Amino acid sequence: MTVRPNVYTIPPHRAFADALVAGLAARYGRSPMSLARGIVLVPNSRAGRAIQDAFVRRSGSGLVLPRLVAIGDFELEERIGGALDPLDSGNAIPPAIEPVERLMLLSRLVQRHRDVDAAEAIRLAEDLARTLDQLLFEEIAPARLRDFAADLPDLSLHWQKSLDQLELILGEWPRILAERGRIDLADRRNRVLAGLARRWRGAPPPGFVAAAGITVTAPAVAGLLGTVARLPDGMVVFPGLDLDMPGDEWEALGPHEPDAETGRRPLPIETHPQFHLKLLLDRMSVARGEVERWRWGGGRDAPAVRSRAIANAMTPAAFTSKWQGLRPAERRLSGVRAIELADPGEEAQAIAIALREALEEPGRTAALVTPDRNLARRVSAHLRRWGIEADDSAGRPLSQTPPGTLLLAIATAAAERFAPVPLLAVIKHPLAMRGERRLAWLDGVRALDLVLRGPRPPAGLAGISGHLADLSGRDHRLRSAAAVWWSEASALLRPLERAFEPKKPTLAALFEAVRETASALGGDSVWSGPAGRAASELFASLEASAGEGPGQLDPGNLPAILEQLASSTAVRPPFGQHPRIAIWGLLEARLQQADLMILGGLNEGVWPQFPAPDPWLAPRIRHELGLPGLERRIGLAAHDFAGALGGRQVLVTRSRRDSRSPAIASRFWLRLEAMTGGVTRSSSHKKWARAIDRPSEHRPAERPAPTPSVADRPRRISVTDVDRLKADPFGFYARKMLGLGPLDALDADPSPAWRGSAVHKVLEAWMKADDCDPSRLRPRAVALLQESAAHPLMRALWQPRLLEAIDWIAEEMAKAKAEGRRPIAAEAKGSCEIGGISLYGEADRIDRLADGRLAIVDYKTGSPPRPKAVAAGYSLQLGLLGLIAERCGFEGIEGVPACFEYWSLARKNGRLGHVSSPVGGRTGLDAADFTSVAERNFIGAAQAWLTGDAPFTAKLHPEHAPYTDYDQLMRLDEWYGREGPAGA
Repeated sequence: MTVRPNVYTIPPHRAFADALVAGLAARYGRSPMSLARGIVLVPNSRAGRAIQDAFVRRSGSGLVLPRLVAIGDFELEERIGGALDPLDSGNAIPPAIEPVERLMLLSRLVQRHRDVDAAEAIRLAEDLARTLDQLLFEEIAPARLRDFAADLPDLSLHWQKSLDQLELILGEWPRILAERGRIDLADRRNRVLAGLARRWRGAPPPGFVAAAGITVTAPAVAGLLGTVARLPDGMVVFPGLDLDMPGDEWEALGPHEPDAETGRRPLPIETHPQFHLKLLLDRMSVARGEVERWRWGGGRDAPAVRSRAIANAMTPAAFTSKWQGLRPAERRLSGVRAIELADPGEEAQAIAIALREALEEPGRTAALVTPDRNLARRVSAHLRRWGIEADDSAGRPLSQTPPGTLLLAIATAAAERFAPVPLLAVIKHPLAMRGERRLAWLDGVRALDLVLRGPRPPAGLAGISGHLADLSGRDHRLRSAAAVWWSEASALLRPLERAFEPKKPTLAALFEAVRETASALGGDSVWSGPAGRAASELFASLEASAGEGPGQLDPGNLPAILEQLASSTAVRPPFGQHPRIAIWGLLEARLQQADLMILGGLNEGVWPQFPAPDPWLAPRIRHELGLPGLERRIGLAAHDFAGALGGRQVLVTRSRRDSRSPAIASRFWLRLEAMTGGVTRSSSHKKWARAIDRPSEHRPAERPAPTPSVADRPRRISVTDVDRLKADPFGFYARKMLGLGPLDALDADPSPAWRGSAVHKVLEAWMKADDCDPSRLRPRAVALLQESAAHPLMRALWQPRLLEAIDWIAEEMAKAKAEGRRPIAAEAKGSCEIGGISLYGEADRIDRLADGRLAIVDYKTGSPPRPKAVAAGYSLQLGLLGLIAERCGFEGIEGVPACFEYWSLARKNGRLGHVSSPVGGRTGLDAADFTSVAERNFIGAAQAWLTGDAPFTAKLHPEHAPYTDYDQLMRLDEWYGREGPAGA
């Protein structure tokens, strides 16, 4: 072992992997076998691949590489390969417990000590596993937690309770591991690294050993690095250790010794990018003065002054006053440009354009570095415009891949008892019935989709079957077709429903049912490809370990459980992506550089991300124990930012707002702006981003006014469509000639139209079956509410209003009967010929007055038409129904209409329910002339649009056309307000 440690640093302005390879090749590349006998320890497999690629670039031909061994990074939780296991068979290390089995066991312990559901138990178990790992990594005995109960009497009750629960759980955990003959993965890694360090101290390996880019501060890692640094042919190479940082700034970082009087440790500056490197040097027993600069460059380096500017920009806050005295060369960031965009969409477009621009230069590489996965996905989508599939090495969560979304949809549908929205999400999924069967499958799915529109049917598969069996509506043919298909499709889902029916189902049985349903619907396509294999491995481990999981399980929690587990499983793309365009997360970007580095998402909360709270240990306890502070991640993110900022050409981007609100610029962005006085802006990419989808000229649509031939125009019209014909002829054209009708939403709350139809049915049955007996009306209304598929909250809100209005109708009907008025028809259908057009309609109620004349009544659950509209020639529905009655259009009913009434259930004068009439009062119309006025208005409209050739102009009188069903079809926003009234 050597006395002076061999520790080096590669500054940020040099490409780490290329510079490292250049130095190793210069020292050991003269003999072909010298490199092959060496060992290069790297933090993770991605770093190993970067160094491997650098060797390939360096050699240009065949080369026997040194052995690249990833020791694993705490953030990646990578498992250590057998290449590092000590060979001492007499001192074998027990195997590590499987991660999913560990999570299930911890969740059961959590649920035992905390009254939480299964989903929350698993979430807390994940946080507990991280806390336990940190204790093991830092080699802190869990028994030390007992000391804090007495030492910190002023700890809040919440944290004291959490500490007591954690102490109990950690007291049981070693016994559970011992029963299984397993240890924690972090513990095993510590033992492996400690054993390897002992072995190398006694018998150094024959070749060189280089530890490159490892910045993990765990004591076991620091011990191994200290050993490697003192081997005869060993070396440790750090990325971006600042050797020129003034001594007072370096010492201010911490960690500090306890205060002599209080015994407490001053808080270190964990948010600084050099803190974790200083801590690692301290644990290696290496002084900063013993670290040397790596002499070799990689040929892809930025100017050396860049490193000084980066170091100055990252000066601790207490020392930033020195910025005022810096020379221009020490603050200038030549080669670094910045773009500030309006929103994330514009930012993604500008980044995609910059990446595409880089490809114009042969051989040039470009990479986006961002922790914002939404931004990364947006950029990937924009790059596909040019047929570029970027190498997104950070991957996607399994929950966002096709197999993951199908599995989550299946769990959600079962948990919600096959409500329409989650059910259709399953059967419409792209993986469902892929191949030859899909077209026939989608025909049935579309039919079911149409039938399920509107309020929710009864729960369960049987509820949907019963809903399809109701053939009383106008869509009975569609229901019949859907029912035939549903009988086969529901058979695939019935085992899933049965698995969710027991009062106490097991988690393993639920996972098994979801898996089998996915296989029945999607076959092998669910489990193929990178995402399918990841889903298969996850479910295999879940089904094997679920029996050890939470004991108390509500099946409704399964979607949340599966979402949580699938979101923590990353699916990385296969090889074959674009060789020169990459998208890296912060972990993947370490030790790598491209010719153009784009640092995206520089907003606070994104880069750096806000520290995640620890629900088990209070910040004060973590500090006293010596655990990493919650803000340590900010320091690591700052080091990643400083390293990426050292690229040859760098583009830094941020958006001024996120998807919800204005965004705050990242502290890193603000530091660059404050030190430099403003980073050079790149205006071209912003301009291109705004122009790429902007047409050269704007040609908005004109107001549509189709003019079909007179022979093709309808010769039959309902009284309810006359207003639409006059006020919005295009809406009438779309509805009656094109056959386009609006669809109800899925799983919708009862709409005003639905409520009106339901009330009409009650009143019709009351009149026909009960002869308007006042005592029978309320029971019928109550039965309607009980049978309604509305949400219980909606039903509770609607019931008092409906019953009060129903009671009013019963009272009014009793008064009318006392005056000699007698109902003679309900929901009466009639028609007559007027001006060559068949006019038809349905009267809600027709009464015979005491003098033998007729009263036309229309029920309104809302407000009746305004007198102003009636005076303008609209809302003449009652007059048109009276006209049909005059011409004996209602079978079995004769007489002269003399009374026209709206029975409205809306509130007036403090009470629900009132009677109003479109004649008399402010309308100025006489009841005797009302049918004549209605006839003249109708004939004028019919002669213009039905028997004439007038164009069906959109929104001809918008003040009388409040409905919006066809606004998008007529492209209303493009022309409304841009031109005068039609015909002007």
